[in-house]
Amino acid sequence: MKRLLIVAHAPSPNTRTLRDAAERGARHPDVETVEVVVKAPLEAGPEDIRASDAILLGTTENLGYMSGALKDFFDRSYYAVLEEKQGLPCALYVRAGHDGTGTRRAVESIVTGLRWRWVQEPLILRGEWQAEFEEQIEELGLYLAAGLEAGVL
Repeated sequence: MKRLLIVAHAPSPNTRTLRDAAERGARHPDVETVEVVVKAPLEAGPEDIRASDAILLGTTENLGYMSGALKDFFDRSYYAVLEEKQGLPCALYVRAGHDGTGTRRAVESIVTGLRWRWVQEPLILRGEWQAEFEEQIEELGLYLAAGLEAGVL
């Protein structure tokens, strides 16, 4: 059994919708051998990363940066997993009220230092809320879970 860890900051109804969509996609009935663990950044830590085979990160854009909660997750986990989780498949989605560039850059910098492996370009959900955001995130969750199950991630 493989494990997909979803660490998503979800302080609003819309961001909770995104987190739930990621989980729904990852738990698709056709994916039978992947355990999905969903945690808020302040509840997740190095032990969760160690137990995972892939990670999906979700954050809001806060003042052109990632959420403080996701930054705290990285602060508590970085050195604890640096040597043992290199190559961990990862993906990112950003709920950006503006352009998400600073947020993406900040997370990419940390992920590069950890030597995790991007499985796709970060998904930036820009501007006003759009119904298709939920569908995009659900597909991302399914993609990660199905990729883990198939052994291609």
